[in-house]
Amino acid sequence: MHSPIEDYALVSDLHTGALISRRGSVDWLCFPRFDSPSVFTKLLGTEDHGRWLLAPVEEEAEVIGRAYIDSTFVLQTRWRTSTGEVLVTDFMPVEDRRASLVRRVEGISGSVTMREELQLRFEYGDVVPWVRKAHDDDGPMLLAIAGPNALMHRGNPLRPKGHRHEGTLTVTAGQRLDIELAWFPSHRTAPRSQEAAPCLESTIAYWQAWASNYEPQGEYDDTVKRSLLVLRALTHEDTGGIVAAPTTSLPEHFGGARNWDYRFCWLRDAALTLEAMMTHGYQEEALEWRNWLLRAVAGDPEDLQIMYGLAGERRLPETILSHLPGYRDSLPVRIGNGAVNQYQADVVGEVIVALEKLRCYGVTEDHFSWPLQRALLGFAENHLHDKDHGIWEMRGDLKHFTHSRVMMWAAFDCAVRAVEDHGLDGPLEQWVALRDELHAEVMERGFNEELNSFTQAYGEEQLDASLLQLPQVGFLAYDDPKMLGTVAALEKNLLTDEGLLLRYRTDESDDGLEPGEHPFLACSFWLVEQYARSGREEEARALMDRLIGFANELGLLSEEYDAEARTMVGNYPQAFSHLTLVRAADAIHYAAALQPSSLAGALGVTALEQP
Repeated sequence: MHSPIEDYALVSDLHTGALISRRGSVDWLCFPRFDSPSVFTKLLGTEDHGRWLLAPVEEEAEVIGRAYIDSTFVLQTRWRTSTGEVLVTDFMPVEDRRASLVRRVEGISGSVTMREELQLRFEYGDVVPWVRKAHDDDGPMLLAIAGPNALMHRGNPLRPKGHRHEGTLTVTAGQRLDIELAWFPSHRTAPRSQEAAPCLESTIAYWQAWASNYEPQGEYDDTVKRSLLVLRALTHEDTGGIVAAPTTSLPEHFGGARNWDYRFCWLRDAALTLEAMMTHGYQEEALEWRNWLLRAVAGDPEDLQIMYGLAGERRLPETILSHLPGYRDSLPVRIGNGAVNQYQADVVGEVIVALEKLRCYGVTEDHFSWPLQRALLGFAENHLHDKDHGIWEMRGDLKHFTHSRVMMWAAFDCAVRAVEDHGLDGPLEQWVALRDELHAEVMERGFNEELNSFTQAYGEEQLDASLLQLPQVGFLAYDDPKMLGTVAALEKNLLTDEGLLLRYRTDESDDGLEPGEHPFLACSFWLVEQYARSGREEEARALMDRLIGFANELGLLSEEYDAEARTMVGNYPQAFSHLTLVRAADAIHYAAALQPSSLAGALGVTALEQP
């Protein structure tokens, strides 16, 4: 049986992340990067595909509390048994260049016996390593080696049992034991032992110092701060690349085929993450991402991709792992992502909008950054009339998606502002003409008068939640009659019985896949933003509170939610869900701060003018 997605906690070292179940099992961990092959893969298979369990021996033991230490990704789980209580602290040390996971066991009361089961499987659960006991100046350890990868286990002696290792340990009140699992290249010697106490202290200090830059602003402070921490946890410390999620193939529909690898850097998702972080004072992280972007897309603009690896890798071939049964029998399990070769016309717009906002926060362009943006604008112009796959990466026929065309408009709109407001060089008249041409085209071909709504693609009647982004980039005002008509149409056609917004109707779409998925949480957060910015503040709060209620007790959100079964769905935790949560909270805060007399005039404010 698989644990529900919401039962998992994330711990991160800004290079990779582990998912730990409520019952103390590390079921997913890729070493040493988010996109490396996993060493624990039970999440997508069985115990035989690798996991690391640390829990009381007593089967009736219960978890009576689980939380992060304030403003960190240091997880603490408190267990109660018939003989006592014990606290397990899980963390990944940060800023020490060491790829490791530390598990501390502390006796709280009485006496508790814990069991440890370690099943190591490299290459997504497919390779059983050679495991042996070893000893160095720091004491005994367990070493596992297969190909280029090696793992070292220290802290609790384990004995072999078949293809796994197991052991027990007993702690009484006041006793403490630290266990570490560290990755290292197999051609090097095993890393030396390290004291867990200073590592824990410095890890807590790092996360709390980072979170302290957040300035409280309203009723959703704790939720927003946790979401910003999630976005940071999904950012690679060295490269500045931001993964969409640390997992692959958690299904959008249980038993279905919409299972994708999200451990890469989508330009769109990263650009929107950048905006969310900048709004709350994290310009340094935004600048790191800009530098990542410059490196990743450098070269011929015609080679632009929608996503890259953490260091800017371009080849991300999609492969099916046939040896894995999938989460809740959802097949296929995929690594890599075939969408890397798609043309998505909206991507340049999202990137240019984010970089324009960075300029508005006072970050100057350098000798590389503006010329590269000009090259991206040239790419957009060269493909001005091309159809694309759209924001949702449709695997059906290419179309002129309304959202994509609006984002192309946004790219040239920002280009015009770069010249007029920031004094940068560029063909102003040409960009003005392209911007105005696209605006007129969208208004003529993207709006259906009979439906009184914009549509997913030109000449069609299908609706799409991505249309809620039109006012976010200033294409029109939030309270424009055409926008309000679109919102009404979305509410009528895409709201589920549980009050959540679908991306689009998969049963009415030719997206190249079988119908069936649950509501994307990001779409409902967009609706919150729309409500708040168009005078429907009470409805915005009601929907926001409902959405926040879907998070687990750690404040983490998945990609989608099955409200009927009350369970998370899709890759987890999902950057897109958390960044749109931040935007929605900002919109509610902004609306609440307005004086009644100024509300009407402020409804049309663009994303670049928002606080």
